[in-house]
Amino acid sequence: MPIDVSPYTDPVSGLVFTSDSSLIQTGKSGRVDKAFDKIDIEPYLTLRYFPEGQRNCYGLNVTSGTTYLIGANFLYGNYDGNNTYPNFDLYLGPNKWQTVDLEENINGSRLEVIFIPRSNSLELCLVKTGNTVPLISTIEIRPLRNDTYVPRLGSLTSSFRIYFNASNNYIR
Repeated sequence: MPIDVSPYTDPVSGLVFTSDSSLIQTGKSGRVDKAFDKIDIEPYLTLRYFPEGQRNCYGLNVTSGTTYLIGANFLYGNYDGNNTYPNFDLYLGPNKWQTVDLEENINGSRLEVIFIPRSNSLELCLVKTGNTVPLISTIEIRPLRNDTYVPRLGSLTSSFRIYFNASNNYIR
């Protein structure tokens, strides 16, 4: 999210999005192509991409022992005009979280994990694995009650989510 638009409150969900400028010193800002402007949520129209370096990391402030839902959204949106969908790895701390393959998910991808940090800081890193440039649209960090999800060992990652709801509203 560009610093000049930050903070941005989504009118539907009430979520507040802020610029990542204080969380990372590398990367460049981009905006998806006008063809992707049909997306209703402003933060997903901007992104940070990392043409330099093999590994670029966000420094996140967290509270040790607190359960967090950490979400990451990725939308290429042909921001660079090259029409080349990126593929790269995402790490949470020292551990590989998942490979992000936007060629398989041309309309964007969302990853979620339930995580309990062991310190008050956490790195979320994008790692270049080929010729394409890693990018990220949003990072969401939400503290949960410690009894909401109880991972026995390690973290819990989502596989899919289904809403059983007759409403047309998007649920967050």
